[in-house]
Amino acid sequence: MLTASSGTVTSHQQAPHRAPQDVLRDQLLAELQEKNPGTALTHLQEATTKRPSLAKHCASIARALGRAAVEKYGAAHRAQAYSRPVCDTSFASGVATAQ
Repeated sequence: MLTASSGTVTSHQQAPHRAPQDVLRDQLLAELQEKNPGTALTHLQEATTKRPSLAKHCASIARALGRAAVEKYGAAHRAQAYSRPVCDTSFASGVATAQ
């Protein structure tokens, strides 16, 4: 027989709340690894257009994508080839700082 307390989840057991920009950054970093930085940058631009509240985080996400592109492709010039005009020059800044 099951009791009322069996199978219930308390608030301490639930996954912690993550900020939307953190979720987006992690999704785009995974996409960069699976596909390429250009695809991730395009989706970053689409996400910030669709949800303007994410726009203030665009530069930091683009820099993270730039650093990840250098890790994946090695030479900065290969990573830089994927640059898009998303969040000004933040992707390029991430590429440059990862060298």
